Amino acid sequence: MDFMAPIQMEPLSPPIRYADKLLLIGSCFTEHIGNALAEHKFETLQNPHGILFDPASVYHSLIRYIENKPYTEADLFYLNEVWQSWHHHSRFSGTDKETVLLQMNGALETAHRFLKQTGWIIITLGSSFSYRLNANNPQAALSGLKVANCHRAPGQWFDKKMLEIEETVSLLDNLYHRIRIFNPGAKLLFTISPVRHLRDGVVANNRSKARLIEAVHHMVHKFEGLYYFPAYELVIDVLRDYRFYDVDLAHPNYPATEFVLEKFTETCIDEPSRQLMKAIRPLMIARRHKPFHPQTKAHQQFLKAQYEKARNLMEQYPFLDLKEEMAYFSQ
Repeated sequence: MDFMAPIQMEPLSPPIRYADKLLLIGSCFTEHIGNALAEHKFETLQNPHGILFDPASVYHSLIRYIENKPYTEADLFYLNEVWQSWHHHSRFSGTDKETVLLQMNGALETAHRFLKQTGWIIITLGSSFSYRLNANNPQAALSGLKVANCHRAPGQWFDKKMLEIEETVSLLDNLYHRIRIFNPGAKLLFTISPVRHLRDGVVANNRSKARLIEAVHHMVHKFEGLYYFPAYELVIDVLRDYRFYDVDLAHPNYPATEFVLEKFTETCIDEPSRQLMKAIRPLMIARRHKPFHPQTKAHQQFLKAQYEKARNLMEQYPFLDLKEEMAYFSQ
């Protein structure tokens, strides 16, 4: 008896390899995938602007990386005693204006260089809802500006709009052509975040996700070099149970994200890379190990054995960077 509905998943062709640079951008679920890839020593860059949810914010960020247009004081605003940007996550906010700009433009320059060389851009869209500044905000000249983060500003400063499918398709279509000109070798892999935006309401959340799914599949079927990984369907339709959600009933929990990551590895990463991931994983687990008695001979032997494993892997695979792990194990 089957207790899960099967899902047809075609292997990604061409698959992701260790030789590929991977730029990941989008919702918080992007970082589950990105953290796992980074832990296994893929060369990744995650969310240079911070977490983004809607297509308009993702579009703006990637276009900014392409153009490499620096941010200036005019792009900042002062609220709740810190300087902030409507296009950045709160992790870029700070009390010193110059430091904030330095951090933003440093991340922008890094993203520009990385995007020029990246083999894969993994885009995770979370919501069709877009927020725009209206005339009630103190900077009246910015009315109509689409924001990536509301920074807990008063709700009356914003108008909330669910993007039409055609609007999202137009954004993604233009983005595709801009990326093709900037980096002709880059491939795009889309996913839809399985995180449920319950504050919008269940019905509105489903409408929002449906619009994203339709727009993304329109693009994937229209152009070559665009692909889709069904992270959303794996959680919503295969796992399909609240035991796979956190206590907020919105975010997939650890077993759910691990399940999605397993399927991602199986279908999106080539076989040699998967074998190398298996060899690296014990080192990552050993790196997180917290000994009760670190001065014992047994623990020192454990560290030496892990150091040798890391050294051997770096000799066998010169592109791997395990210097941090080797430094830890050589204590």
